[in-house]
Amino acid sequence: MSGALAGLRVLDLSRILAGPLVGQMLGDLGAEVFKVERPGKGDDAREMGPPFLIGKDGKSTGAAGFFLSCNRNKKSLAIDLSNPEGQEIVRDLARSCDIVIENFMVGALARYGLDYESLRSVNPAIIYCSITGFGQTGPDARKPGYDGIFQAMGGLMSVSGHPEGVPGGGPMKVGISIVDILTAYNSTIAILAALRHRDAGGSGQWLDMSLLDCGIAALSHFAQNFLITGEVPERRGNGGYGGIPSQAFACADRQIFVVVGNNPQFGRFCEAIGRPDLFTDPRFCTGPLRIENRKVLVPILDEIFHQKDASHWVAALDAAGVPVSYVNDVRQMCEEPQVKAREMLRTITHPVAGPLSIIANPLRFSETPVEGYTPPPALGEHSFEILSQALGMTAEQIAQLREKGVVG
Repeated sequence: MSGALAGLRVLDLSRILAGPLVGQMLGDLGAEVFKVERPGKGDDAREMGPPFLIGKDGKSTGAAGFFLSCNRNKKSLAIDLSNPEGQEIVRDLARSCDIVIENFMVGALARYGLDYESLRSVNPAIIYCSITGFGQTGPDARKPGYDGIFQAMGGLMSVSGHPEGVPGGGPMKVGISIVDILTAYNSTIAILAALRHRDAGGSGQWLDMSLLDCGIAALSHFAQNFLITGEVPERRGNGGYGGIPSQAFACADRQIFVVVGNNPQFGRFCEAIGRPDLFTDPRFCTGPLRIENRKVLVPILDEIFHQKDASHWVAALDAAGVPVSYVNDVRQMCEEPQVKAREMLRTITHPVAGPLSIIANPLRFSETPVEGYTPPPALGEHSFEILSQALGMTAEQIAQLREKGVVG
């Protein structure tokens, strides 16, 4: 691998989504990532389908799309962590690694001698990133949890969805596992900061990353507004909290999303929709007034947009320099000319399925571009390579470990 992080080695002990996404990001950036999995079963995410990838023979490969989304650019090593010999192998690998990622329950890896203190004793420079639901401290630290729990507990659901009193009103979970994804990005930032500290003459350190913490931090200005006013943010469905209009509108055939961020834009917006009178209307002539009278303005705009197809309005608003977009589903997103121009969809070669479409890494570098994409590995695909090259084991030693079920 080449890239900004070439030369770094990562030991990825994580499963499911948040942790594996961190490993994938580091792998995309050029780090060598060893993904440690259970022999015979592997990461639970391998089975989190349907859908499953279909092979060249037309049959399922058994690889879930969920797993494929967060495990590229890794090498799979199957090790039984409950076996003392397996634990020793992981400690040996940690000696040559820069980063460890794990998302076991609090205290679980200490039983195996694979916690931060244990690995720091063999490698004081290690950056050890623990990702848990509630963090390493507090009354809930040992409780299990998944993304939806943290959207609910952290307040994200309360500000998502339609208002009370309208059809379908009430708190709404974000469709994707957004807290997992945000935690992965925050964890990657934390790891890079810890590496900077270490490489500037500091030591290794332990990173305590919590899904709950990251979900709360993502409330951003919604939470800050509450903290300075004491007013709980209300749900506005597809409407925003900024300039008005800032929301989805149903056209004759499909929805569009429009954001008018300032008064000059509102003037051009009114011209584009054939209602220049709205710009001079004393109820709507400034941003604060439009916010104050949004319940009057929005129904007027609803009626206007419903009269013509989305393509008409997108063309008109684009020409006026007003931010607008179709409300796309995933298929429509893939057909967007801008998405294609940015090469956000790539095709790589999977050893069993052949061509495999993926979403590209969004980071763009002028000097160290993200170029290499290896497919998510088969379970234990690189066990022999890692054990022989990283630890210097002989073929006979590896065969013995396999016979005993220590590695797969």
